[in-house]
Amino acid sequence: MIKLFVGLGNPGSDYAHTRHNAGFWWIDALADQWRMGMRPERNYFGLMARAQIGGNTVWLLEPQTFMNASGKSVGTLARFFKIAPEEILVAHDELDITPGEAKLKLGGGHAGHNGLRDIHAQLGSSNYWRLRIGIGHPGDKSQVANWVLQKPSPDERAGINQSMDRALKAGDHLLGGQMDKAMALIHTSKPPRPKPPKPLSACATPPALTTHVSPKLDDKDKPNAA
Repeated sequence: MIKLFVGLGNPGSDYAHTRHNAGFWWIDALADQWRMGMRPERNYFGLMARAQIGGNTVWLLEPQTFMNASGKSVGTLARFFKIAPEEILVAHDELDITPGEAKLKLGGGHAGHNGLRDIHAQLGSSNYWRLRIGIGHPGDKSQVANWVLQKPSPDERAGINQSMDRALKAGDHLLGGQMDKAMALIHTSKPPRPKPPKPLSACATPPALTTHVSPKLDDKDKPNAA
């Protein structure tokens, strides 16, 4: 099961609406869903919330160390409360996934993401869960640094919100360790196609046609010619 939910981003109003803060957006939404209030915690270098859900203690964390030092916050909290890497989920922006898509995975490399790089170093492990929230790629590697610190377009933000909504619906599965069920919700971006209507049976009797017959007018009811 997941005990610690982490969202990555940069603190401050200048960064609040930038692509790099997608992890913060999701944790904020999760806190609202579970009615958990985020508050500053100096000991853990971030905004934190803690609650009992389903008989288990759950933590939400938004490191306030800036992205490149995110592991300082995550590692400190995880060590103090003895939370294993596989009990941690880190939500972060993902360049290689288009807006509207999100992926859940366990372990793997950091793919150049500095927040993940520092978490790897501080935990001494890459064996933690990631919620990869698609923000898209600018198409030119040299533009990536500017891209992640810019606001997404309205259409892109709408797609990001849709992917985060699916991940919110998977919250109970994540808490229960039902990761396959969580993946099924998060990875499904398109509604199932409606089934075509069943054809009429060959032996079915078609409905009878009805005709309307106008009443015959008597001579006295016929209009006079002008």
